[in-house]
Amino acid sequence: MDRIHQLLDGKPDGALAVIDFDGTEYTYGQLREMSAHLAGVLAGHGLRGGDRVILIAENSVYYAAAVFAASRLGAWVILVNARQSEAEIQAIQDHSGARMVLFTANASVNARTHATLLGATEIGGLACGPILVTRPIDSIPEPVEQGDRQVAALLYTTGTTSAPKGVMLTHKNLLFNATNSAAFNGLAADDQVLGVLPGTHIYCLASAFLPVIAAGGSMRFVARFDPGETVEFLRRGITRMPAVPQMYAAILALLDQTGQALNAPRLRNLATGGAPLDPDLKKRVQEVFGLPLNNGYGLTETSPTVSTTHNKAPRTDCSVGAALPNVEVKIDAPNKDSIGEVLVRGPNIMKGYYRDPEKTTEVITSTGYFRTGDLGRIDPDGAIHIVGRLKELIIRSGFNIHPPEVEAMLTRHPDVYQAAVVGRQVPGNEEILAFLITNGQVSEAALKSWLHDKLVAYKVPQHIFIVEAYPAAATGKILKHKLIPHFADLIATRDAEPENTN
Repeated sequence: MDRIHQLLDGKPDGALAVIDFDGTEYTYGQLREMSAHLAGVLAGHGLRGGDRVILIAENSVYYAAAVFAASRLGAWVILVNARQSEAEIQAIQDHSGARMVLFTANASVNARTHATLLGATEIGGLACGPILVTRPIDSIPEPVEQGDRQVAALLYTTGTTSAPKGVMLTHKNLLFNATNSAAFNGLAADDQVLGVLPGTHIYCLASAFLPVIAAGGSMRFVARFDPGETVEFLRRGITRMPAVPQMYAAILALLDQTGQALNAPRLRNLATGGAPLDPDLKKRVQEVFGLPLNNGYGLTETSPTVSTTHNKAPRTDCSVGAALPNVEVKIDAPNKDSIGEVLVRGPNIMKGYYRDPEKTTEVITSTGYFRTGDLGRIDPDGAIHIVGRLKELIIRSGFNIHPPEVEAMLTRHPDVYQAAVVGRQVPGNEEILAFLITNGQVSEAALKSWLHDKLVAYKVPQHIFIVEAYPAAATGKILKHKLIPHFADLIATRDAEPENTN
């Protein structure tokens, strides 16, 4: 097997493959037929091997067919969330030199809007919707490589601390992660995975969708996350739910507010990743769901999974588990507390950043290790702990402060749902800012007083802001680099207060 569309091979034609966002069921035979037909139509429209094709999408069977259609042609699929702005999409087009743009118009009002703005026309149809595509532009295809070294997907990272980059993931990268994940989680033909994460994000593509297809199970696609709808799907027979911590927090808040009980009769695997997990949220999720919450670690550049915990070995801490089979992890330049940068090597490491060989050389060492930019340590038993980002480290009065530690303590407070902590430079020092989502029953002064009993003084935030929502990626991951500009007015008002001493 050297192409991701070959994951469909060997599955019974009549077996359920996808439940679409509108409840329509599609079999493996139908998914194979749709992807092959779409590949033929796109080839007739001018899409060639080595071309880049943008898919502006929300979760749907159309998305699945398009991913496999690009694979059949040897084209690079660029997955773009339909909720991204016109300017963001234009930047991706300009950088990638994409030959054409395809849209999941049946599943998304936003995708239809982008199709209109970009002058797309209907050139055919599938059982699940029209084939809307822009006219091909003059572009130079990349070389088509034999075997699994061909690039399958070009994913532009959201970027929590820097500008977006085009990550080249090969068929080998994605096939390795899909089969590794399916085996690790014991996925089988009777499994049904909830596709509530955006399919345009690596977490859903490579750790939710492709693994269940590899196992011959089914995927229930949800176009957009809604906690109430998610609870209902869990009641209907979902066996595995991968999600980011913020989604679990929203489900718990809904259950608290409505007094509902969770009833998920077939659910056996809970997984989280994509953002730090705090201990209190983990504890509350496990109490409500009655299952271990498996915490994982990965990046777009690592296809994505590096490590994860397992039901058979539940942990009481928030470790991200040991490295998966055939993935190597080491700590570079550890300090006296054994904390250093996390380095990763294996078949999951990206080919590189598109059109940026200098940046690629910066992050991939001569021995093949990828520099993650994350700080971590490894226990004697192999369990990995991620303690923060190199660029997010706060140095307050000469002391090193890792934001996840402060966030974890804040979310232990019964009135706090979520916490995001960042540093801000002030004259002669760096201060700690905390942005919280609460139940509205607690004040900044009360939280500071509570924290002083729990943390050493230099770790207590100088300012706590209670907010309604965070700037976030489509997955729900908090975009920390946007917190300060997003809440600039709140911060400016606080700075102007007479009691401010900065």
